[in-house]
Amino acid sequence: MPETDSPRRNRRQLRFRRRLRTRIILSFFLLGTGLTALFAYLTDYTRQRVENQLVEDVMNRNIDEYARRFYANPAKNPDLPVQQIRAYVFTPDKFDRVREERPEWVKLPNGNHNISDVDESGDPLVYKLAVRKTPEAWFFLAYDISGTASGQRQFMRAIYLSVLIFSALSLVVGWWAASRVMSPVSELAARLRSYRGSSNPKPLATHFPEDEVGELAKALDDYAARLTEVVQRDREFNADVSHELRTPLAVIRGATELLLARPGLDEKVEQRLFRIQRAEQQCTDLIGSLLLLSRNERGQGNTLVARVAEQLLDAHRAQLGNKPLILRMEGESGLTVDAPESAVSVALGNLIGNAVKYTLEGDVVVRLMADSVEVIDSGPGLSPEDAARLFERGYRGTHAGHSQGGGIGLSIVSRLCELYGWQVGVRPGETRGVIATLKFTID
Repeated sequence: MPETDSPRRNRRQLRFRRRLRTRIILSFFLLGTGLTALFAYLTDYTRQRVENQLVEDVMNRNIDEYARRFYANPAKNPDLPVQQIRAYVFTPDKFDRVREERPEWVKLPNGNHNISDVDESGDPLVYKLAVRKTPEAWFFLAYDISGTASGQRQFMRAIYLSVLIFSALSLVVGWWAASRVMSPVSELAARLRSYRGSSNPKPLATHFPEDEVGELAKALDDYAARLTEVVQRDREFNADVSHELRTPLAVIRGATELLLARPGLDEKVEQRLFRIQRAEQQCTDLIGSLLLLSRNERGQGNTLVARVAEQLLDAHRAQLGNKPLILRMEGESGLTVDAPESAVSVALGNLIGNAVKYTLEGDVVVRLMADSVEVIDSGPGLSPEDAARLFERGYRGTHAGHSQGGGIGLSIVSRLCELYGWQVGVRPGETRGVIATLKFTID
């Protein structure tokens, strides 16, 4: 069938097809990395808030103390208890000087500000500046935080390193946890694979503890038991039907042979007896093929395909009546298949039968080649939908109309091909009609 899925849907399917072990490891890795990164961010944020608050408290206390000492003795330059802090006071007669030397300070309002600058040697200088402006004096308090900035960079490097370490640790823990979690599941899958092809699988639940995997093993044991019972009933039913049908078919075959052996038979009666004989042989072949399919067993034999094809064409010629249709065979006549004649007859007979049924006039040609057979008709052809679904069980083509049949003939052909390793397909003819190809496996 044509591919209709969108690229987005394909990507979504591929994402959900990832192995469970990979998803567990990826989940641990993402969880560990995410939590570590979040913790690192919150730690750095808290550190900055606390550090900034402590620095600002120190600066506020010092500038207030500096102003108090200045007002207590304006003639003396006050001292500061903290050596890392430099204080400046400017009286109104020095305001113009400040505007010339420190214009960036003059523009700042009262409060604490972060300032980036360079010192006398050209090295980066980062400091906090506390500003208090009054009509009587301007107070500036500079707190050098260059060392703090360097420590902050080291702290951030340590944070990034810790994130990488914990991410790697999460990956290792995820791999270990996935191995432990998936170990019983992998064992369960291995035991299931070892039972492939066995008609009597051993119980699985006895090998696993009473946990989720054990419950899954119990469910699989129950399902296997019910499935084995269904398969066994199906095989018994097929064997019983095959056995019961062969008796009346043998009676029909014997009676037909006795009647055909009588001399002086009317021609029409003889034709009807031949038709009954061919129908009996077709039923016998079909029963044998279906029984092999139900057992999934290959039958043994050495079949000349040309002989089977000629018998099938003869059978259909007898049923044509006045239908203007020519049935003929061409190509190599030495094609031999390692399979029972009944299987070849059912597979090829369905293809020829469909061609005869849907071709109202013209030709139906059975062309024998080195390793395959082509059935070519001059019928109405196939639609793309018919070509894609023709071998589905129960599907009847658009040209089926009110014809008899349940749409299972070609599905039987498909199952026979799977059993014997053959290939079957249909394609439109060169001008009209359909070309059905049955390709055999030749050793």
